[in-house]
This record gives sequence, C-alpha cells and structure tokens, in this order.
Amino acid sequence: MRFHSAARKAGLVAAIAALSLSAGCAKKDEGETQASGVKLVEAGKLTVCTHLPYPPFQSKDASGKVVGFDVDVMDLVAKKLGVEQAIVDTPFEGIKSGQDLNTGKCDAAAAGMTITEERQKVMNFSDPYFDATQAMLVKTGKPYKSLDDLKGKKVGVQAATTGRDYARQFEKEKGLQLVEFEDLAAEQQALANGQVEAAINDLPVWTEYLKENPGGFVVAAEFDTGEQYGFSVKKDGNPELLKTINEALAGAKQDGSYDTIYEKWIGKRPSA
Repeated sequence: MRFHSAARKAGLVAAIAALSLSAGCAKKDEGETQASGVKLVEAGKLTVCTHLPYPPFQSKDASGKVVGFDVDVMDLVAKKLGVEQAIVDTPFEGIKSGQDLNTGKCDAAAAGMTITEERQKVMNFSDPYFDATQAMLVKTGKPYKSLDDLKGKKVGVQAATTGRDYARQFEKEKGLQLVEFEDLAAEQQALANGQVEAAINDLPVWTEYLKENPGGFVVAAEFDTGEQYGFSVKKDGNPELLKTINEALAGAKQDGSYDTIYEKWIGKRPSA
C-alpha cells in the first residue's frame, strides 16, 4: 500500500508540475498581445524606448512626467492602436544598436534618432518625421564662429550620436580635442562650467536650451548635414507596427495635428 500511495503522490506531483509549466508558458505568451494585428510586448501598452533628457523631443516636466515632441507624436500611434504609451528610459547605445528592440525591452524607439545606413542594418525606420541640423553652441562673448576657430580647443559631443560622428570627420584636420559625454545634460553642464569651449548637437536641442538659459549662450554655427529623424521598430520583426506608425504620421500631417505638435515644441514650422 505504501508503494502504491507513494506512486500516486509522485504522479500527482508530476501532474501539478506539468500544469504549472503549461500555465507559465501561457502567461509568457500573453505578453505578446495583438492590437489591430500589431505585436506588443505588454498588453494594453505601446512600450517606447527613449534616452532622457533630450528636450524638446523628450524630457521630464516638473511633475516627473515624460513630455516632448516625440512623446506627443507617439501618443497618436498609441491612440490609433487603442492603447496607452509607456516610456522606458534607457541608454542610447542600446537603442541605436537595436538591442533594446531585439530583447523585447520595447516595441518601438523614439529618441530624436537620425536615420542612417548603419542603423538601418539593425532596425527598421518609419518615414522621416523631422529634418535635423547639427549646430555648435558656445558661451556668449566667445570668439568662436566655426570649427576652424577651435584648433587645440576642447569640443563637447554626445556619445553615439551623429553630432559626434560629424565632429570626428574634422577632428584631425582642424585640430579639435573632442570630449564625449554620455548624455545631453552632461554635455550642457560641461559647456556651462567651461570644461569645453564649444558643444555640438542637434539645432532644436540647442534652441530649447537657449529658451531655458537666455543670454548665456549662442549658436555660433550650423551644419546642414541633411539628417532626418525616424521612429524605429525591430528589424523585420513588427511590420504591422511600422505600418501603423507611418499611417499615424501621414494622418497627422494631413489633419494638421503634426503642425500643432511642431509649433508646441519647436516653433512655427518652416515652409515646405
């Protein structure tokens, strides 16, 4: 009797274990939910990776809420899907490498990110949604008007950005001493405290900074690099989401909501 009883107990334990395992698998599958045919990493949410701070595209307001140009546009995508946007702050390196998308940290990335051939190899981009220009910021009263004036001087750049890549092209030719910073806030602080003589980043970013710090800095030079921003999704992994993002962008430009968002965060939109 003890033998049979032990066998029955063993069978019961095995059955419970099997049920637990299948339940665990089912729960995992629930993470990849469908919304209008779009795969999402979490039910009811459009999870978006970004790297803070990068105003006016994304930053925290006084209450700690993430706001900005990219946030408002991606809210239109979330609304189209019938879900809420959930924002994940993560290092830019993980975004631009495609790692965050590949590991399921987020459904899409919206980080004021320039579309480049290198990045297109590891992720799929939406249609361009913003024309970007690089610019050089200096303290008011400094004599620097171009990169030629900065020979032997320290110039701040943000790691893993196209602004850094642009500056690197002239590093040896113009005798620049490039200093890399992990994020925009660190680059701005370095310029403010004199750690660097100039700093290179996207023009809209400096325009926003000048609003917050009137009189202290000036845009000394602009570099028209022909860059355009795009939102990104996993490489060949979520075509329906990419389609939805493009449809939301097209719709916003057609109904005027894109212009409203542009004027809110950037200013009057340039004539086409």
